[in-house]
Amino acid sequence: MVLALEILPESSLRDAVDTLVRLVEAAGAAVIFAGALIAVVLFLRALPQRDPEAFVPVRLALGRFLALGLEFQLASDVLRTAIAPSFQELGKLAAVAAIRTALNFFLAREIREEQEVVEARAKTSSAAAAAPPDGVKGSPDARVARRPG
Repeated sequence: MVLALEILPESSLRDAVDTLVRLVEAAGAAVIFAGALIAVVLFLRALPQRDPEAFVPVRLALGRFLALGLEFQLASDVLRTAIAPSFQELGKLAAVAAIRTALNFFLAREIREEQEVVEARAKTSSAAAAAPPDGVKGSPDARVARRPG
């Protein structure tokens, strides 16, 4: 009979991982909560403008926080199954991971598309501001209105 020397008993390891899971879940919840608070402040600032474009930064900010919070939540799920997982736990992890990954994917895609729209609008507005007025040709330093011939 071979005696196994337990350096760290499984129960102690489970307790340590359970604590880590709770900490990571709390971090994810804190990130989402902080993002929601920031989004509410941005929303209240944008509300008086009544311009739909003013709400885009609110959505982008909240989306970034949600994506980060989902990453923390997924990390806690992975940690939860780190010690001797059963097939049932692995199945749950796979389902939860698939759902959270899909949510994160679509959220990231929407954030990227919104950011591209914001950047395109910024380029268009800066190009329009730099363009000479109608009927004026020449460099910005030497603009002279053309006189009819």
